[in-house]
Amino acid sequence: MEQAEVEIGSYRARSRGLYDPADLSAAGDITAKWTAISERLHADRAVTVKGPTGHVGGPTSLFIQPNGAGFHVIVLLATGNDGGPDGRPFFLAFDPDVSAATEARRTWTTKKTIGDTATKVSAFTHADAIAHIKLMLLGNDPNSFGPLIRKYHFETAEAFPAISRAGTGQ
Repeated sequence: MEQAEVEIGSYRARSRGLYDPADLSAAGDITAKWTAISERLHADRAVTVKGPTGHVGGPTSLFIQPNGAGFHVIVLLATGNDGGPDGRPFFLAFDPDVSAATEARRTWTTKKTIGDTATKVSAFTHADAIAHIKLMLLGNDPNSFGPLIRKYHFETAEAFPAISRAGTGQ
């Protein structure tokens, strides 16, 4: 598999391709699925995870439909433990939904993005766009990431809820 190197600001990451695990809501050994995900993350591979918007997306996501239908995709980047080896396990994830959390909404909303986002964002200069992307991903604090990179505390012994698709009766 080809290896790609990506540089954002002073951060450099090597990618050996995404890993897309089997449906985390499907019957089967959920522990084995999470073990495979952890193995991929420890091998420096990102993992795409799909789930119901209310389960995988942020609490204020605009993608949460009133009838509960819809799905969301995040990309797991790493795993760790809060407070060291004996702490609560977490997954560090890239969540591209700028509406998913209050901090992401606040950072995304500028004088240039209020209103019709597609029109406003296209008015960004190249330098503005790069600066805003860096802010959303890397933030301003050298000890943390921006609001699109978040910790997720998944219960790895339980399957995800099934994804509900509008109009399909599923």
